[in-house]
Amino acid sequence: MRVTIRAPKPSDSDAYADAVLRSADHIGPWNPVEADLPGLLQRQGPGLRTFLIVDTGDGGLVGKCNVANIAMGRFCNASLGYDSYLPYAGTGRMTEGMRLVVDRCFAPQGAGGLGLHRLEINVQPDNQRSTALAKRLGFRLEGYSPRMLWINDAWRDHERYALTAEEWRGLPG
Repeated sequence: MRVTIRAPKPSDSDAYADAVLRSADHIGPWNPVEADLPGLLQRQGPGLRTFLIVDTGDGGLVGKCNVANIAMGRFCNASLGYDSYLPYAGTGRMTEGMRLVVDRCFAPQGAGGLGLHRLEINVQPDNQRSTALAKRLGFRLEGYSPRMLWINDAWRDHERYALTAEEWRGLPG
C-alpha cells in the first residue's frame, strides 16, 4: 500500500490547511473548502469520525474522509464524504485510502472498526471523479436526491450510492 489512514490530530493543522488551500480549485466546485482542522476535531464524536489518508512515502496528506451521520442500533449506517488533495489526486492513492476506510467502517467494533453494516456516498451528478471512485469501491447507485445539500450558495442535487458489509466482503482484494 502506498497510503495509510489515521485520525487527525492537532499537530496536523498546518499540513491540513496547506493541503486544503493548495487544492481549493480542485475541491471547491463540489465541497466547501474548509481548512479549519481544530473545528473539525471539536466535532469528532459518536456521529462523526474523520480519517486522514497519508502517503507512506513522503508523509503528505492524500485526502480526507468524513464518516458522518453514524447511526448504530438496528441501522448501523453512515455517510462517507471525501476530498482528495493535490498533488496526489489522480494517482490512485485516494482509492487505496478509501478501501482502508471502508474496511475500518465494516470491521467489528471490538477489532478496532466502527461495526457498521451499510455505507452511503452522495455525489453531485457532474462530479465524475467522485462518482468513479464510488463505483471503483463497489458502491451501487441507489437513487437521486434533488436539492439535497447546500453547497456554494445553492441546494445541490446528488446521486446516492450504497454498499453493505456483505457486498464488501465479496469484492476482490
